[in-house]
Amino acid sequence: MKKVVVGLSGGVDSSVAAYLLQQQGYEVIGLFMKNWHDDSVTISNECPWLEDSNDALLVAQKLGIPFQTVDLSEQYRERIVDYMFSEYENGRTPNPDVLCNREIKFDIFLKIALDLGADFVATGHYCQKSSTTVNGKEVFQLLAGADANKDQSYFLCQLSQEQLAKALFPIGHLQKAEVREIALQQGLVTAGKKDSQGLCFIGKVRLPEFLQQKLQPKPGKIVQLMADDPVFERSISDNSDTLVLEAAPFDLAAGIPKVVGTHQGAHYFTVGQRKGLNVGGTKEPLFIIGTDVVENIVYTGLGQQHPGLWRKALKVANKEVHWVREDMRLKLHETFDVQARIRYRQPLQQAQLWQREDGLYVLFDEKQSAITAGQFVAWYSGNELLGSGVIAG
Repeated sequence: MKKVVVGLSGGVDSSVAAYLLQQQGYEVIGLFMKNWHDDSVTISNECPWLEDSNDALLVAQKLGIPFQTVDLSEQYRERIVDYMFSEYENGRTPNPDVLCNREIKFDIFLKIALDLGADFVATGHYCQKSSTTVNGKEVFQLLAGADANKDQSYFLCQLSQEQLAKALFPIGHLQKAEVREIALQQGLVTAGKKDSQGLCFIGKVRLPEFLQQKLQPKPGKIVQLMADDPVFERSISDNSDTLVLEAAPFDLAAGIPKVVGTHQGAHYFTVGQRKGLNVGGTKEPLFIIGTDVVENIVYTGLGQQHPGLWRKALKVANKEVHWVREDMRLKLHETFDVQARIRYRQPLQQAQLWQREDGLYVLFDEKQSAITAGQFVAWYSGNELLGSGVIAG
């Protein structure tokens, strides 16, 4: 009998994942990961870890499976929290959930599972796994979940072939409503539980308080850029091809700055953000279109359609390019038509990959709003996620 360790989070999805695996004949073990000890910056009623742990235990007891709690808070701090601080300090906006899957669930947690004699680890992600044969070798495929509204393949965009080989996603073929119905039929305590909206196994975090633990306030100016402020165009040429990276981004250093307010640190803000600026008196909301953590300036534009928010291309540094399907990695000067997204739940956008000497470029057919350094871009062919990378700019 194959043994599988399920990451029981105390939510309905992982609960049903454990039940389905049990029905399929696996020997199932439930493990709850505690990744956080600092309640001062979490919104406790949004994702109380103690309640989640108790719910996970009740599910395990209902299913009659062994259950353990593992404390991974030190590893989480080293691999995720310290990374977050570093990224914000450097003016980038990290995505800890993607890193949590790569570094915690499918690395540290996976190793714990293997030490317990497991053949696989399983989670309640809405995604699917398949395989194909390439040059006589089995290659694993990461596919979107059947429920388009819940598809979580984006969060797994950094997984490797080795990690996918040991992963199971038991609910990926189901709709969310079907998952809740199964939980209700089986009398699982999590059947009607609200979905967690917070960080991976932590909950919602009060971001300003969280960042101020290590990043000290630093008063600076909020500058508004006008729609007719100076612009510049950057492009790269490759023989006869020219790739326009930014058709009309704002030259943040040019023009006469219009100071409209002050802030407590450019590193606390991200592109596309409109809340937290505390600048009033404008006919439309101000949106952040750029930050400069060196000069400590936050640049804003009026309204969601401000041209400074919209760009057609982005770059991923070579060292940050990750292919789930290594067999499809582009060679220098190759291009490839894909669909891509720059954030979770964004509809897939038509795009083209350009592999050049200094990095991989993603050129979209249509301009995208709030392309943000530090976030992940993931690219697909149909419903298969092929690869991803950290946006450099």
